[in-house]
Amino acid sequence: MDLPVREVSVSGYRSLKAITYPMSRLDVFVGANGVGKSNLYRALDLLQAAARNQLGAKLAAEGLDLAMWAGPRKAREPTRIAMSVTLAAPGARNSAFRYEVEVGFPQKVTAAAFDLEPQVKVETLTYLSGQRRSRLIERRNGAVMARDAEGRPADLDIDLLSSETLLGRLEDPGRYPELDAVRRTLLEWRFYHDVRTDADSPLRRPCVAVAAPTLASDGANLAAVFATLAHIRADRADLDEAVESAFPGAVLSLPFPDRTATFGLRLPEFPQRIFEPAELSDGTLRYLALAGALLAYRLPPFIALNEPEASLHPDLMEPLAGLIAKAAERTQVWLVTHSERLAHALKDHGAVRTVRKTEGATTIEGLTLFGAFRDDEDD
Repeated sequence: MDLPVREVSVSGYRSLKAITYPMSRLDVFVGANGVGKSNLYRALDLLQAAARNQLGAKLAAEGLDLAMWAGPRKAREPTRIAMSVTLAAPGARNSAFRYEVEVGFPQKVTAAAFDLEPQVKVETLTYLSGQRRSRLIERRNGAVMARDAEGRPADLDIDLLSSETLLGRLEDPGRYPELDAVRRTLLEWRFYHDVRTDADSPLRRPCVAVAAPTLASDGANLAAVFATLAHIRADRADLDEAVESAFPGAVLSLPFPDRTATFGLRLPEFPQRIFEPAELSDGTLRYLALAGALLAYRLPPFIALNEPEASLHPDLMEPLAGLIAKAAERTQVWLVTHSERLAHALKDHGAVRTVRKTEGATTIEGLTLFGAFRDDEDD
């Protein structure tokens, strides 16, 4: 059961003083270096980390003191990172689930936390239906309340460390189906930013021949993703079109797998030879990995791309835009890019937003503090 993303809100994280963003099928963020585009991307990754019960570890690895908003705060305002995601609920048109989590420094009296260990202060899951709000899960420091499938609230006695998330720890789908649906949705999100193309990259090696409907975050199963399209789905038309648009005259070779799956590229200037992944340039291999991520047999409910244009020739921006636009017909795509050319190629397919910094805080052009765009308010 996929729950589309309606809205994301982040405050107190790095350069994100306070942003609430209404999601669409394709959201493209473009701007100069250092304006905080990657912080938007990281915040989404942290929401998934909450579902994995790794939020505390992720923020600790960043350094909680370094991850906090460093600008001025209101008097007596707590030093916290707050994040929320609103997911459309199945059934009623205007219903949704909102998951919220706030993280701060541990209190001095807390024995079960280190001095700079991230501590979950507040964690809630709320059902929204029109003007109605129903709190399904509520955690405030050590106290936890949860409603079961019949709607009965009860205090939970659960072994929960201060750096752990309830979303990641409370695994009881029968009693808490809404929490389970939110967790499974976030776990299915895919973030593609660490797809390596160096000599030791998994992309350059054969992979186990097991049907692969979705590309792994590191791209390690790319050959199996291609083989699944070619030999199980038996439809490689979009993949062949993506290769032709990027490398005119080239043909992707996809032999039927035995114990392993592999692929190669036949180039028009060398028609008798198939170039193996180990021989391909970084840019060529990266483009093929993006094709695998965006054309896979089964796309995840949400895909986040961070600077996918890295290592690609500028002439590949239009073919890449075609891949992204096609994927957005099947799922939601969040794209952070430096490339004005790529953003321009996507302007007719989704929401292209300019990211800037104002007094040290990341801002999105036209976005109000209440999560609406000024053009929308005028309608």
